[in-house]
Amino acid sequence: MVNIVDPSGPKPRRALSARNIMLYGTLIVVSMYYLLPLYVMVVTSLKGMPEIRLGNVFSPPLEITTAAWTKAWSEACTGINCDGLSRGFWNSVQILIPSVILSIGVASVNGYALSHWKFKGSETFFTILIIGAFIPYQTMLYPIVILLREIGLMGSLWGLVLVHTVFGMPILTLLFRNYFASIPEELFKAARVDGARFWGIYFQIMLPMALPIFVVAIILQVTGIWNDFLFGVIYTKPETYPMTVQLNNIVNSVQGIKEYNVNMAATLLTGLVPLVIYFASGKLFVRGIAAGAVKG
Repeated sequence: MVNIVDPSGPKPRRALSARNIMLYGTLIVVSMYYLLPLYVMVVTSLKGMPEIRLGNVFSPPLEITTAAWTKAWSEACTGINCDGLSRGFWNSVQILIPSVILSIGVASVNGYALSHWKFKGSETFFTILIIGAFIPYQTMLYPIVILLREIGLMGSLWGLVLVHTVFGMPILTLLFRNYFASIPEELFKAARVDGARFWGIYFQIMLPMALPIFVVAIILQVTGIWNDFLFGVIYTKPETYPMTVQLNNIVNSVQGIKEYNVNMAATLLTGLVPLVIYFASGKLFVRGIAAGAVKG
């Protein structure tokens, strides 16, 4: 007679164990904490002012209206101009695209050179560059004003592009250097033996393997540049204000009736771009972080 031995192994956990209840309960509470303000913003932006004055902040709109969104986009006053956020949106786009391309392009070449083409003093150069990431922006504001004035870019969109490119360089260089350093050195040496030089290795080998870290860099830069207020209000003028500066002018206006639905709609419109970028490429972002973005 053959004895049947029960398979060994850990017993399956109960679905409603105390540990799971505590874990999922904590996640639900934290999620509600962060999502509740977003819910209030959305439902308020879809209400009319008479319904808002009733004081039912958490109740869904009795009659959904997108009038607040239309006014925030094309009619709200952002100072002396009453053309809404549309002008600031296109200003932000014109600032964002070249800033992201220039900063990531230069930083990727810097990281590649510092990881595989070390030169005399490269470590010192890298240390100085990283120190720049920890210098408070406030200490650099006035010197940059003088610099932009002298080169004729003060108040222009390209002046702000230059500022974002320079300030994004330290942290992006660190990301790309750490990522490229995680690529097997044998691959780099094999390409050298085959006769590939600096740019050949960069474009034919490094770039095709670096999609995850490029996504990480893009998300970081898009979020930082699009949400920037300090540089935008200092280095531009009313005609070239980015969207965040116009949002501040709408929300903090002391003239006329306080239209909370318009303020909420304007805030949501301003935050849409980084949210869309993040949710569209979130998996690649996590993959890039795990593949070497934070490795030393």
